[in-house]
Amino acid sequence: MHDLAGNRTGLTGYVAQQVGLAFDPATRVATLTLDRPERKNPLTFAAYAELRDLFRALAYADDVKAVVLTGAGENFCSGGDVHEIIGPLTQLDTPGLLAFTRMTGDLVKAMRACPQPIVAAVDGVCAGAGAILALASDIRYATARSRTAFLFTRVGLAGCDMGACALLPRVIGQGRAAELLYTGRSMDGKEGERWGFFNRLCAPGDVLAEAQAFAAQLAAGPTFAHGMTKKMLQQEWNMGVDEAIEAEAQAQAICMMTQDFQRAYQAFVGKQRPQFEGN
Repeated sequence: MHDLAGNRTGLTGYVAQQVGLAFDPATRVATLTLDRPERKNPLTFAAYAELRDLFRALAYADDVKAVVLTGAGENFCSGGDVHEIIGPLTQLDTPGLLAFTRMTGDLVKAMRACPQPIVAAVDGVCAGAGAILALASDIRYATARSRTAFLFTRVGLAGCDMGACALLPRVIGQGRAAELLYTGRSMDGKEGERWGFFNRLCAPGDVLAEAQAFAAQLAAGPTFAHGMTKKMLQQEWNMGVDEAIEAEAQAQAICMMTQDFQRAYQAFVGKQRPQFEGN
């Protein structure tokens, strides 16, 4: 990435090593692709770290207004690679294991902290850490044939991985989350949409394009305000109602200082559609 001004950077010229990265300057949407289709796009240690660092960097990339996260081929992500992650983990001591679990959690923190809306385009297998990546996204598009499983208990681990016990109940409810986290069973696309995990179901050949189109719609909107909305959605989990109302009052007052707010007013007066620029 190259410096623009102060702590702002641009995505142009960034070369990803572990995941596919495509940036459309026309829509200002970045598409990240988990790209190991021959093995259903499993994650490696290096992929975890690159995704964590890339989402952290996106917090400063003012040329990117929205992000799409997807998998190559007909699957989203099968989770941690059995041979490249699971096997080596059985040989680590406790400090080494804790360093790994903290690193994977840092990826989710980076996704939630990056101001751009993240739209997941999910097809096929969406399991383990892959299910967490979908969960940590802001919006989820999927197909009826998608299979989402928080399968940690299937390998003798707790369902509380990478923030699952905090995030999943807030998306689909405590009872439904408990069932999925205890059993590790798969949830197909129709059930996922009915439960509120998926925002929309698409045809397999259309899910990525529809996710990118929705991301482009968000990118054309008031992106500073979108970032504020995302921050408030995150921060207000730990607030009482009175504190949340005050936080939103402050956030909205800041948004009222933006040029996008002025543009919206002038467009309304002129009976035109506002052209937002994210400032």
